[in-house]
Amino acid sequence: MKYSKEELHELKDFYLGQLLNDTLPFWFPRCEDRKYGGYLLMRDRDGTLLDDDKSVWFVGRTVWTLAYLYNQVDKNETWLRLAKTGIDFCEKYCFDPTDGQMYFYVTRDGKPIRKRRYFFSETFAVIAYAAYAKATGDDYYAHRAREIFTTCLQYMSGERSLLPRYLDTRPQRGLGVPMIMINVAQQLRENVGDDRCDSCIATWIHDIEKYHVKHELEAVMEQVTPEGNIINHMDGRIINPGHAVEAAWFILHEAVCQNNDSRLIELGCTILDYMWKLGWDKDHGGILFMRDVYNKPVQEYCQDMKFWWTHNEFIIATLYAYLLTGKEKYADMHRKIHDYSYAHFHDKKFGEWFGYLHRDGTIAQPAKGNLHKGPFHLPRQEMFCWKLIDNYLKND
Repeated sequence: MKYSKEELHELKDFYLGQLLNDTLPFWFPRCEDRKYGGYLLMRDRDGTLLDDDKSVWFVGRTVWTLAYLYNQVDKNETWLRLAKTGIDFCEKYCFDPTDGQMYFYVTRDGKPIRKRRYFFSETFAVIAYAAYAKATGDDYYAHRAREIFTTCLQYMSGERSLLPRYLDTRPQRGLGVPMIMINVAQQLRENVGDDRCDSCIATWIHDIEKYHVKHELEAVMEQVTPEGNIINHMDGRIINPGHAVEAAWFILHEAVCQNNDSRLIELGCTILDYMWKLGWDKDHGGILFMRDVYNKPVQEYCQDMKFWWTHNEFIIATLYAYLLTGKEKYADMHRKIHDYSYAHFHDKKFGEWFGYLHRDGTIAQPAKGNLHKGPFHLPRQEMFCWKLIDNYLKND
């Protein structure tokens, strides 16, 4: 199939309508914490508060969402005010004053509860500060965004140390860090500029292609040895289609930033092709959360579940691939993942999406917000898809 102009206009209006009339109203204004600042995002199906602890990931992610809305959708002062309460909370409570590392989550009033052995809180802070800097024109936040980006680079290089997740017995490199850092650098470059971003992005794409993409297996590995070899153990054989396809659309986005670079388009589409073949559930529809590269049993109990964010990434990637290549197979893939997702994840009664489904598409649990789920993946998908189609129709 192909999308007609009329169908693309309908899709564009659908994504913007869902974003403004369904997704965002679930979160705001109810989630603003007017007492301590930041956001109360751990919500049940109907928006009832389940827990008042605060995910530092989601302080940054929510600020980014609100600032991106302000920058790209509408100069709505309410969105900017809501972003400010998150950035202020982050500044005041989310950095450990002893070593500068960010926390993983804190109490409602900002007391630290836990750190993690990685720096993803910092990555989301970079995109938050950069988008907020663009929205406000305040150079302080642009400086902070570049400063925290420098911290991320130092963690990657080993200049700054974190407690190791694994001991030295079986060294490995992961897909997650270069994948997420591509987008962090893209957001930093787009919003406030940084001369380091182009070369960093090129390096991380090269590393993903060299070490993680396995053309002989038609797969993208989540973990490999430092040399890029398969780790033939249960944890080492894991494929995470959502992570790989998130990398795919970041690469497609970079292709556009580099004047529609054909090599990057081919790489992003190849990753999407591999992960669709391995991830799409032919029996029930949707994308399986994890697979074994040799089709052996997977250790993780959640391996055959359907996660909301995985489907958000596939919706963006398939649409991006179609608009860049015009190939009918990507329109078909996009329609399949779009239809499945809005039929199964979307809560028609209370709005927003359920986060976790069983393999057969039934709801595993109804909560809309927790330490990992909140106003980021879904609004990002709806914002990006709306903007992708809008730009495509204007250019056409």
